Amino acid sequence: MSSMPNDPQTAVKRVRLSRGQRYRQLLDVAWQLAREEGTDALTLPRLAEEAGVTKPVIYDHFSTRNGLLTALYQDFDARQTMVIDAALEAGAPTLEATAGVIASSYVDCVLAQGREIPGVLAGLAGSPELEAVKQDYQRAFIEKCRRALAPFTGEKGIPGSSFWAMLGAADAVSHAAARREISTEEAKAELNEFIVAMAARSEP
Repeated sequence: MSSMPNDPQTAVKRVRLSRGQRYRQLLDVAWQLAREEGTDALTLPRLAEEAGVTKPVIYDHFSTRNGLLTALYQDFDARQTMVIDAALEAGAPTLEATAGVIASSYVDCVLAQGREIPGVLAGLAGSPELEAVKQDYQRAFIEKCRRALAPFTGEKGIPGSSFWAMLGAADAVSHAAARREISTEEAKAELNEFIVAMAARSEP
């Protein structure tokens, strides 16, 4: 990876990035650094070096290393949400198809980050920042799944405990696939069956 730009014109262009554009650039560089060297390399001074910016710019956006890791997790969640929303909208209106969309999208999003997301989670283990972000995302994801599966369930719907169990299963099989302990197809099929069975149990 390159560090400070040698081309003065490139440097000028980078300085002129809007705050939002700079934030996106820093996240992209952080993902690349995590992918190539692991999350242990994700320090704010190192990110400044790789992104070709000064340290105050980095601290202005993230404040702490935990702030950077939390931003990466939020970025992952946002992209995962976009993928699942688009897939649900395009999918067939059947239980099997809806369960397949949820399962495939979840696994694919985790695999798209390879080893980076487990590293981010490990780096944030026990931090209040991560817990708050994770809980917000988990509740939003469960509510999304509840709405998507509602047409195929009984009057009382699916219990909240079942959705939390589904979320745990989704994380477990996705990360097992990322570690290549099971295949991608096995992960998707197992999660798909879990979701179909969960919905079926709620029928009158």
